[in-house]
Order: sequence, then C-alpha cells, then structure tokens
Amino acid sequence: MKTEDIVIRDPFVLVENGKYYLYGTRSLTCWGEASGFDVYVSADLENWEGPTEIFHKTDDFPYDKNYWAPEVHKYNGAFYMFATFNTVKYDMKGTLILKADSPLGPFKPHSEGKITPESWNCLDGTFYLDPSGNPYMIFSHEWVDIFDGEICAVKLSKDLKKAEGEPFTLFKASSAKPWVRPITHRRYPGKEIYVTDGPFSYRDENGKLYLLWSSFGDNGYVEALAVSDNGDVTGNWTHCEKPLFSENGGHGMLFKTLEGKLMLTLHYPNENYHEHPAFYACNLESSVV
Repeated sequence: MKTEDIVIRDPFVLVENGKYYLYGTRSLTCWGEASGFDVYVSADLENWEGPTEIFHKTDDFPYDKNYWAPEVHKYNGAFYMFATFNTVKYDMKGTLILKADSPLGPFKPHSEGKITPESWNCLDGTFYLDPSGNPYMIFSHEWVDIFDGEICAVKLSKDLKKAEGEPFTLFKASSAKPWVRPITHRRYPGKEIYVTDGPFSYRDENGKLYLLWSSFGDNGYVEALAVSDNGDVTGNWTHCEKPLFSENGGHGMLFKTLEGKLMLTLHYPNENYHEHPAFYACNLESSVV
C-alpha cells in the first residue's frame, strides 16, 4: 500500500535491518475501546507492507481503551514499546512498556504496570538516554488533570521495568508563547486549556538536545520544538519562536533515512479517521519544514 492509504495517528518510524518500521495509533479505535497495535514495513517510505498486528489484547490484560502512540526503541539488544493505555472502567491513562525480540513483535507486557503515576492522567511516553546512558521516560501530564498540560520526565530502572524516583516537570504548555493557543472543551465551559502531546527527544551531532512536542496554534494542531540549555533532560528549555509545522498536523518524531537524511514524520491532517503519516525533510538549525 501507499503512504496515503495508511490511516493512523502518532506515526513513529524505527530504522532497522535496512528497512523502515512504521507504528501508530489505529485511527478507527483511537477514541474508544481498542485491542491492539500494528506495524507497516517499507524500503522506501512510499510503498508499505502490512498492517501486521504486533500486539493484541489478551484476556488477562487489564487495559481496553485508548491504545495510543506506540513507539519502538532498540535497547540492550531487544525492542521496547512505549505506549499509552486506558480502561473503560477507571478512565485513567498511563504509559506501559512492552518488549519483543523483533520489530515485528509479538510484543508482551514488560513493565511492572504503568510507569506513569497511577493518580495522574498521562500519555505519550517516549524513551530517552542521558549522556551517561541512564534511561528516562519523557511523557505528557494531560491537561484533564491540570488544565495547563505539562511535559514531564522520570528516571527508569536499567531493565525498564519501573520508575525510579518521582517525575519532574520540564515545562508547561502555556510557556510556549507567543505561538501557543488555548483550546476549550465542552466539559469545562469557560476554561482555558493548554495541551501537551507527543514528546520526542533528538540529540544532534554536536550534542544539542531537542524536544519535539505538540499543542495548538492559530491554524490548529502544531509540531513544536524546544531546546535544552545543558544538553540533558534536566536543563532549562527554550521554545523556538515558531513551530516546526503549524498547519493542523503533529505528534511527530525525527529519524534518519537509510541515506542519512534527517526526516520528520507526523500525522496530517489532525482530523478523526482521515489522518495519514506525512514525511518531510527537516533542518533543525533553521527550524523550517
């Protein structure tokens, strides 16, 4: 199939064994009950095989709603999926880590329950290694708890089974002025809401640490960029004056093609059941896509 035939949100690309592995949120089951995740495989980012299901809910898996934003990272010779899960009964989102021996799965639960706090609504966990090789998870503390969404991080155990210590805040969504815009929600009339979605870290050849994330601007959903002042997740974060992508698309990530070209992928448009992965050449220094 062609790229435009794939209907997913939150695209994530793993480059491995001379191929591109594309993961994402199933658009058709994004907002309600869900049962699994898929992968698509390509040699050229245009023609894809799949979908191949790589995780399917078993009877004893306690999560049955909002299967979101699967990311697959290679670490210590295995493949780890960071993904958001929820339940119809309790409606409290959080990130779990799953594990497989191959990018094609099958992925099985690995972490000791949620990595994110049980009392928080959280989403979009992503893997980060600090300059010393210590593992962290960066994630969004959702606006439904706090109205001004936050990007947070927490240190992980070396085996990625659990959090070590308490989460800490990198920044709030409202700090990304002048471009960030509040939204409204029918549940909270009159309340200004600032959204944080889809964090993804990227370190360039000079050691500069970037963080991609999504919120809302003048034209809808955006892909934004922040920079750490110390090259680590513990630094102070400065937001770029303009988003990387501001035309109603977002929740993206960066990867290098087989030819070494830096690419941004995100879903576009941000419209239910019409989202597709999109690919753009990217220059972070000029912050133009």
